Parts: sequence; structure tokens; C-alpha cells
Amino acid sequence: VQLVESGGGLVQPGGSLRLSCAASGFTFSSYDMRWYRQAPGKERELVADSDNGGTSTNYADSVKGRFTISRDNAKNTVYLQMNSLYPVATAVYYCNARIWLGRIYHYWGQGTQVTVSS
Repeated sequence: VQLVESGGGLVQPGGSLRLSCAASGFTFSSYDMRWYRQAPGKERELVADSDNGGTSTNYADSVKGRFTISRDNAKNTVYLQMNSLYPVATAVYYCNARIWLGRIYHYWGQGTQVTVSS
């Protein structure tokens, strides 16, 4: 099982980034997918989630209207489009795959750094 995030980097305030998370080793289309982030000195927080079909999504209040989670089950990839970024968004972003099979099974990527700074 592997989740590999990419697309992070340095962006100026007000800018945009698109994160990708490529999955392998499991049936991607059966899993709900989530994006989390962890800023220095803070707990990991849930940013956005998508059901396995991509038809139901949810967002943290802090990113609603600016971030969009989407997925392409044919490519085994989930995305996070981030617009209007500000320094508070600086964090390591992680993707997470989860499924309920009597209990929660979930997998994590290694994370990708996003830094918003001028």
C-alpha cells in the first residue's frame, strides 16, 4: 500500500496550489479519501474529505470556499485544489485513505510541505 503526495512547495500569499495523492496497492475506489494538515507545533487537522465515489465532500470551516477536494478513480488519485492561500495554511499536508470493514482501516502518505510566504 502506498500513498504518494506531490504538488507542495512555496507560494506567495493569495496564490494557489494543487496537491495530488497517487494511491497504489489497494482498491482506491472503495476508500473514502481525506486531506489533513499539520502546522508546526499544532495537532494534525482534517481539511477535506471525499466519499469513495467523489459525490459527497466536506471541508473544515477554515477552508470552505477556497479548497476543493476531488478524485479520479480511474487514475487512483485524489487532489486538493487550494486557492487564496495565506500564511496560516503553511503546513505539511497528508492524504489518508480509509474504509470501514467492521472497524476503520486507514493508510497515510508521507506528506508534502506547503509554505505560504512572501
